[in-house]
Amino acid sequence: MTGRNQVKRCLTWVFWLSLLFAAAYLWYYVERRVPDRISIVAEEMEELDLELPFDVTLSSESREVVLGNTSDIPSNEIRLKTDEPLSLYATELGSYQLDLKLFGKIHFKDIEVEVVDTQYAVPCGLPVGIYLKSRGVMVIGTGRVTDVTGQELEPAYGLLQSGDYIEAINGQPLQDKEALITQLNRIGDSEALLRIRREGRELELSMTPVKTEDGTYKLGAWVRDDTQGIGTMTYIDSNGNFGALGHGISDSDTGEVVETSQGELYETEILGIEKGTIGTPGVMAGVIYYGPGSKLGTISANTSVGIFGTVNERMKELLTGEPIPVGHRQDARKGQAFIRSNVSGELKDYEIEIQRVDLSPIQENKSMVLKVVDPELLALTGGIVQGMSGSPIIQDGKLIGAVTHVFVQDSARGYGIFVEDMMKHDQ
Repeated sequence: MTGRNQVKRCLTWVFWLSLLFAAAYLWYYVERRVPDRISIVAEEMEELDLELPFDVTLSSESREVVLGNTSDIPSNEIRLKTDEPLSLYATELGSYQLDLKLFGKIHFKDIEVEVVDTQYAVPCGLPVGIYLKSRGVMVIGTGRVTDVTGQELEPAYGLLQSGDYIEAINGQPLQDKEALITQLNRIGDSEALLRIRREGRELELSMTPVKTEDGTYKLGAWVRDDTQGIGTMTYIDSNGNFGALGHGISDSDTGEVVETSQGELYETEILGIEKGTIGTPGVMAGVIYYGPGSKLGTISANTSVGIFGTVNERMKELLTGEPIPVGHRQDARKGQAFIRSNVSGELKDYEIEIQRVDLSPIQENKSMVLKVVDPELLALTGGIVQGMSGSPIIQDGKLIGAVTHVFVQDSARGYGIFVEDMMKHDQ
């Protein structure tokens, strides 16, 4: 009997653990399927297919947002079945809220509904050279220095950290690393009071520079004040504002998104393409022209979802194509779409397949999974290569997103971001 009781208890534990796991998974699945925010165009019926595993109840807290389902009977509260889409309609611009309940009783989340005018933008696909100046002098790491007596010291160890930004020394603001060197040599053997920025917080540290063998003074820190690279312009709106890349520009050593004070766009020429292989992403090799006549625009922000700023007349002259409507997350669907790219030297639309759409992604710049199926692009690049980040994604005549990452193990596949998640940073 004892053996049977033990088996019974084990089976009971397995049952309850399985039930708990299933409930947690369903909760996670619904959380990922149901967006926290939806943008809809005023006076246009919008349809959203949530593909939920069970029925839910949606209620509108405002009469301005009308809910509907396949029964075509709009109401301020509807029960949405698993196999039917949700329709939304509103006439007044503004921000409203929906309440979603599981099984009609359990409050799950609030959904913010933004009612907006139709937006238009030109999908670009052009490669651009990018130059960013950091806001403060960025610390890459610390290291040893040899003083005038031949002794090795590491004065910054335990004080400065990778990813810190040195903003000032003894109250003197620093614009670049040359200014840092000048200030250290001016201070000499005296104490240096450093104002630094670490993860958004302002700190003050006290250090004494070390006089090295060559007679200069150092902190024992590797620093950088700029970064550059090649990426793809995603869109330009009617006001000359642009968005590019779909992800931030990170420092190659720290991996952190560079906090920028200013930046510029320049003309670039693609000289060659190295195809990706399993475990190694491909890359576009090119040259950036930094001449005064090659400047294309000004960068005002470097964020986790792209770089943003304004273009100049030179960039507008290079621009081809007409503005098209900007799509929202509910407009993205599985199936055929196109990415626009100048990777061949000629601006073309290449066919892709959207394989997954995540309406509420954990990472904003990984909202879609896509696969390149265009034979011409596969022959040219093998799929997605570094430098193609920002290539606009067009589906059903709307600009819905941009390419952001390539799968390291499969260069034909990668991630994309909803363009509306880029544009909300472009303010």
